[in-house]
Amino acid sequence: MKLILIEDERELSKTISSYLKEEQYKIDNAYSYSEASSLINIYEYDCALVDLMLPDGNGLDLIKKIKEVNRQCGIIIISAKESLDDKIYGLNTGADDYITKPFHLAELNARIKSLIRRKLFDGGNQIEINELKIDIDKRELLINHSQVELTRREFDLLLFFISNKERVLNKEAIVEHVWGDNASAFDNYDFVYTHVKNLRKKLKENDAADYIKSVYGIGYKFTLK
Repeated sequence: MKLILIEDERELSKTISSYLKEEQYKIDNAYSYSEASSLINIYEYDCALVDLMLPDGNGLDLIKKIKEVNRQCGIIIISAKESLDDKIYGLNTGADDYITKPFHLAELNARIKSLIRRKLFDGGNQIEINELKIDIDKRELLINHSQVELTRREFDLLLFFISNKERVLNKEAIVEHVWGDNASAFDNYDFVYTHVKNLRKKLKENDAADYIKSVYGIGYKFTLK
């Protein structure tokens, strides 16, 4: 899952990012309104963590912008403001949740997971598609009730494909979402082919349908058709 953390307090941002990266999230950091605005125009995120008080703009305006460019993105406000009016206004603007500083990182993680489940997977911890059963929290794949071992990248790929089923995903979007911070280190994205090939092979060897289709010259699509 790919997140954007919009927080101008750099030490707090570093602490949150380090914790969430340990939880296997990919995170982009923005320390101002302008930085965040540039990133959300370029990349798609599963969840945005937005501080309302930014040095060069209002977090509420960013929430509106996120909703304009990516309606599927979940939004959690992280703010020192505790008033009921602020919370209601933030939620009415388009945020999905509101957490007040200071907060426990474990609680933030739980809220992110809950929000992503609601947004992408109908609120459940498990996804069932025909013979496939995926446990999101345990990061396990069962095919016809038998566990199939996937690498971390393969599991992230499968989850990304499923959360975008019937959508064509180009290699750049796949790398940004699955490899996160490391994406800029690659000269090209040809290695995606190998990872997708390995994932498809494991699915087929365990009697799953060939859900992942190549779209010539563009990328890949997870389809049930």
